[in-house]
Amino acid sequence: MTITDTHAEHTITEHQHGTGCGHEAVEHGDHVDYLHGTHRHAEHGDHYDEHESVAEHTPAAHAHDAGCGHEAVEHGDHLDYVHDGHKHAEHGDHYDEH
Repeated sequence: MTITDTHAEHTITEHQHGTGCGHEAVEHGDHVDYLHGTHRHAEHGDHYDEHESVAEHTPAAHAHDAGCGHEAVEHGDHLDYVHDGHKHAEHGDHYDEH
């Protein structure tokens, strides 16, 4: 299965999120997301990733790991797990949708 990261509708060169950009900043672990419409943009190298929402299940309900049956995809400093056409990234007590 080939997986493509979900990148934002604009690039960093088209619109730089930061102080004064007009979008609300939200702390998200070790980085800042910027609220953009109904989703969040998180800077990732030369693009923004879309951070849509919290996943439909928690790590307590289903732990993603080497034997969980879902494909693992490297994403920067962590692994995302492909789950029903989207990716789950563990974030504290929940999974983020990537």
